Amino acid sequence: MRETPNSSHFSPPNVQTKTILLVFGDNQSSTEPAAAAAGDSRDAEAALNALRSRKHKPEVSAGLLGESSAVILLVGFVCLLWIVVLISVQQLMSSSSPGYFNSVRARKHLERITSVGPRTIGSPENEITTVNYLLDQIEQIRTESKTGPHSITVDVQRPTGCFSINGFTSCYDRVTNIAVKLEPQTGAQHFMLANCHFDSVANSPGASDDAVSCSVMLEVLHSLANLSTPLKHGVIFLFNGAEENILQASHGFITQHPWAQQVRAFVNLEASGVGGKELVFQTGPENPWLVQAYVRAAVHPFASVVGQDIFQSGLIPSDTDFRIFRDFGNIPGDNILSVLKHLVMSDELANSTEYRHGNMVFFDMLGLTMVAYTVHVGTIINYMVAIAAVIYLVKKCMLTSCVAGRYMRDLVCAVLLLVLSWFFSVLAVLFVAWLVTLMGRSMFWYTHFYAGVCLYGSAAISIILLIHTLAKIPCCRRTEVTDLMETDGDSHELLLQKMPLFHRWGRSVRRVDLADIFFDVSLLFWSCVLFFFTHRGWCSAYVPMIMVVFPLICKLLLTKLFRDRGASLQYSVLYLAGLAVPYIHIMFLIRVIFEVFTPIQGRNANGFPPDIFLLLLVILATMHFIYLSRSTKRILAVLMSVFTLILVLVCCGLFFPYSADPSNPRPKRVFVQHITRRFHTVDGSLQSSDSGLCISDLDYTGMQHITPHIPQINDSIRTCCHDQLPYCGFPRKSWYLPAPEVSPKAPLKFQLLSRQETEWGTIKMTFEVKGPSHMSLYLRPHAGTSLSSWSFGDGMLQFNRSREYVIFYSHGLDAPAWTFWFDIQPPKSSNVSPDKGLISLAITAHYFSGSDGRSEPLESFLKRFPAWAFPSSWISTYHMYRY
Repeated sequence: MRETPNSSHFSPPNVQTKTILLVFGDNQSSTEPAAAAAGDSRDAEAALNALRSRKHKPEVSAGLLGESSAVILLVGFVCLLWIVVLISVQQLMSSSSPGYFNSVRARKHLERITSVGPRTIGSPENEITTVNYLLDQIEQIRTESKTGPHSITVDVQRPTGCFSINGFTSCYDRVTNIAVKLEPQTGAQHFMLANCHFDSVANSPGASDDAVSCSVMLEVLHSLANLSTPLKHGVIFLFNGAEENILQASHGFITQHPWAQQVRAFVNLEASGVGGKELVFQTGPENPWLVQAYVRAAVHPFASVVGQDIFQSGLIPSDTDFRIFRDFGNIPGDNILSVLKHLVMSDELANSTEYRHGNMVFFDMLGLTMVAYTVHVGTIINYMVAIAAVIYLVKKCMLTSCVAGRYMRDLVCAVLLLVLSWFFSVLAVLFVAWLVTLMGRSMFWYTHFYAGVCLYGSAAISIILLIHTLAKIPCCRRTEVTDLMETDGDSHELLLQKMPLFHRWGRSVRRVDLADIFFDVSLLFWSCVLFFFTHRGWCSAYVPMIMVVFPLICKLLLTKLFRDRGASLQYSVLYLAGLAVPYIHIMFLIRVIFEVFTPIQGRNANGFPPDIFLLLLVILATMHFIYLSRSTKRILAVLMSVFTLILVLVCCGLFFPYSADPSNPRPKRVFVQHITRRFHTVDGSLQSSDSGLCISDLDYTGMQHITPHIPQINDSIRTCCHDQLPYCGFPRKSWYLPAPEVSPKAPLKFQLLSRQETEWGTIKMTFEVKGPSHMSLYLRPHAGTSLSSWSFGDGMLQFNRSREYVIFYSHGLDAPAWTFWFDIQPPKSSNVSPDKGLISLAITAHYFSGSDGRSEPLESFLKRFPAWAFPSSWISTYHMYRY
């Protein structure tokens, strides 16, 4: 800690912010100043001593917070805000009072649906058992409310269709929808649509995704049907049975059901993860009246337009029925009841197109209230705030030419120092993340969230503090020159010429001290971000807006108190209190992003280290808290100790990334297929075949944690992509362990029905397939050939990044054989190899349910996985043909 020379003048320290900024100091003094820079130190010291001999101003008494006091205050402030954030994101309990949403009854529905087990499309559990339960409950509600003012109509739809999405084609046949129409006895012309899906992925009961939403919808139907006052408009409750198969059932309803023409707005209930508080993360499009309805009616508002911007940017590798409905989004039980009540009684629903005018900026404040306004109003507010910040900065530049020039030079130096500290902070933390990944400890934060914050956060803050400490001059020396410089300008300029760059910069500050400079840099940074976000039309521009307006107002209101008493305890408490609102909201958003980001990384095997995403988010959350301090030795020592300790523990493997804890599961997700592959020649004869267990990894860590439990799974059996084969011959990033051949009771039947040359010179091939409920077709035209048309969907050809055509097909019970055709344009040259043909075609059949979905080798293999692993397994066959 630096000691302050005993001077007759003493300029009070200032408080500066990027987010939360405090200047630390001691109340000690010393008669011996610190040495100046090497080379010119003696000359600078002589000039400074000459200035000391001149007449000084009367002494100004200033209150200074000690380093320990300031750190305790700052840490206490952050901890208090974090506690408030944690409380606000907890799940709120729904009321069970008469006339309200009954969570107990909804819970019973959930238990009954999940007791069926996995509900994949085409399985009896999904198509019969669950459908019958839902129909029974709906019939009970209709019987109970038949004397009331509402009528209930039920329709079971089995649609068939095709559509293109995300680079492939999705086809379905006889999937299941249960549509329930609730309307006044006199009828209705306009309807809200509430949607959930009751199917699940293989090997999962699908409680959160999405049985809980269907349970909520049953209870909402019960509550609305028993209202004594008739609704003004109607509600259609859609229980769809094929969402996990690329949103097929919702597509079947919205494109084919006659009731879809009367739908004016949508409410889609979906889930990510296994718990937590639901969030409205997408609205519209361009329907602000929906947000306004949520603002007026939601019992426990929990919404942010930031989620909408992130989700629509494509950063989250996930999709919901929003792609089909453009949903209103993820609303909890009593909220959806209140919102639906409001919407079906509103005038806007009947004339929804008249209220279609732009998007809304919306966010909640700790679940207590909602703030919502149009983007147009938000643009005006944003520019007004940014202009106010510019005026504040320009006013400082409109001083005398000498002072204004010095201020501009100081501001530029501070910006450069800020950018430099950011650059080295990010660089250092990236190096730490690379080191952690290199040592095989990636994703340690997947279960241990706070360990990741401590490791990357302490590293980021330490680097920032270190760079500022090395770059700044002792605050006491700057203070001496600031007080003396007005007595003799020539001597002051002579002194500055004899000092190194950073010392010269620090001592040149006249009316604006170092803390004010960095406050202005913070204001400039957030103003630039605000201008950029607003110019791009991003609704989340409200975040930088509040980061400008609150610190600026707080700074202006407390200026007099600071000048009178310095960085006293009273000033510091008031200053932090003024920043509480924006920083509670910022920390809340970061927490929500973490909760969404973490479970997604458990199924994101795109090859990019997920620690990079995490550390960037941690830097965003932590790097702005302290930018300048007079004495930071102990702070740096503590931060580096924390960093070293956590890094050693991480490298030693103490923080294992996966957990089997039922209250907070963080599983290692793995796909295991017992597969038989058969490769056929152009004449249809069998060329080769093999069988094995194909293990596919779903996150970045690969099989490094599985291998100690199952040594056979190692890099020696890892597959490679065969570019000449459709679908590479294997799923990408997989391991192949030889196993006996699979023998489904209902094997795949694939045949070429016809092959004929058309009048346009193309070759039309027609096929018929009979197989399980899930099949995939891969088409790879050979060099020189191309597909000209086909029978899928609207006939539009769509291929993926590998220039391969992929068609995903699924069907319900009692579906007929799958028949399709395509036209091939042969190459212009006639030298086509008879052994290769024109096109390679592969079809995979997946058996998820029943006895065909299991085998003895597969069951024995699954038992070897540890408890924290979740292997989703099934039986598959792969047939490759050439034509």
